[in-house]
Formats: sequence, C-alpha cells, structure tokens
Amino acid sequence: MTGRQTQLIGLIGGMSWESSALYYRFVNQAVHRRLGGHHNARSLMFTLDFDELNDLAAKGDWDQVAAVVSGAAQNLEAAGVAFVMLTAVTPHYVADKIATALKVPLLHIADPTGKMLQAAGLRRVGLLATRYTMDLGFLADRLEKRFDLEVLVPPDEQRAQLHRIIIEELTLGVVRPESREVLLQLARDLAARGAEAIVVACTELPLLAATEEYPIPAYDVVKLHAEAAVDLALAGDTLQGGQGAER
Repeated sequence: MTGRQTQLIGLIGGMSWESSALYYRFVNQAVHRRLGGHHNARSLMFTLDFDELNDLAAKGDWDQVAAVVSGAAQNLEAAGVAFVMLTAVTPHYVADKIATALKVPLLHIADPTGKMLQAAGLRRVGLLATRYTMDLGFLADRLEKRFDLEVLVPPDEQRAQLHRIIIEELTLGVVRPESREVLLQLARDLAARGAEAIVVACTELPLLAATEEYPIPAYDVVKLHAEAAVDLALAGDTLQGGQGAER
C-alpha cells in the first residue's frame, strides 16, 4: 500500500516507561498495518521521570504535575509536532491545564473510547484503572457528559487493591497470576452490577490480561487512543475542539 504520514505525532512518555513502550509499539504497528512496506510512525517522545510524577500525585500536588507535563508538551510543540498525546491515563486529570499551555491540540484519551462505546450502543460500563482515575472521576465524567454513558467503579477496598497491583507490580514490570485473577474478578463483579462492558483505563493493565480474557466485552483505551492518533496523523486533518481535542 502506498501513502505517507502527513502529521508528526508528539508523545509524552515516562508515566511509566512500561506504558510508553506499549504506546510506541501500538502506534508503529498501526501505521505499518495501514501503509505496509517498511513504514512506521513519524513521532517524537519526550520521556519524563515517573518517580517524580508519582510522588507529586501521591501528595496531591496536581498543579506541579500539570507544570511538569506541560513543559514536556511545549518542548514537543517547539520541535514541530502537529498534536500531543499523553501516554498514560492518570495525567489526563490535568488535561485542561496542559491543553491551555499549548498552541497545538491535545488528543484526549477518553474520546476515542467514548465514540466506540456509543457506536456499539452501550449505556452502562465498568471502569478499571488506577485509584487516581477511579477516585477523581475525570475520565468517568467525560464519558458521562460527552457520550451519555453511566460509569461504574469498584468499591473502595477493591479500588485500593487494584491500585497497589498497578503501582507496586505492573509499573515495575512484575506480572503475577494471582493479580490477574484479582483483575478479572473485579470485572466479574462489575458485570454482576449491570456493566455491559469494561473500560480498561490504565496503560499497565494490558500487561496483566488481554481484552479477550475479560468476562464481558472490554475496551482498551490505550489501543483506541493510539489508533485515533494514527487516524489523525495519516489524514493530515487539524483537530477541532470537541472532536478528541483540548485547546
């Protein structure tokens, strides 16, 4: 297949490096799948230190998280990227502040998933993610307000259990069978409460279980985000507000 990528993708990585590696692979695989030959994605990645950001998040210093990530985004913008994407879910808590610091658009992670869920006719979904994402509600709020979805999360004790697995195991590259069973049990519990699908909203969770292993349909926000970025990069269109972009 002939063709070329017309837009340069800007990725902010290091949140954690494991998730950044997943994004890099997904984006390059998507471009190769669509263009064939020896094609891969034209992209720039600015990698941050996850330890610093994890400490700031644990302290609740989200203003400083926004400042650090915005600085990385501005470096990508100065290097000529057409748009920026965050290679993690949790930093989207400060997506509005990051977008405000940029002239180029920010491709928000929630929107490709919301569009897919809406197109599938789903109304009630379960959300599995870090405790920050589940407690702070920024992803659920966007899915509810923009895509008319009801979003369920596990109870507090289960949220804490899943967060520990993500932070203390998966972000360090540790994958344990017993943790996989915990994850799938949480999905079964959400299904019992009426969830029609699971939103896998953490970049590390695919390390633990593939979407096909969930008891109900599961949507990987990372893969959908990466595919949306490639759609944009190949189309050469400019993002518009309300179509996956934050300005």
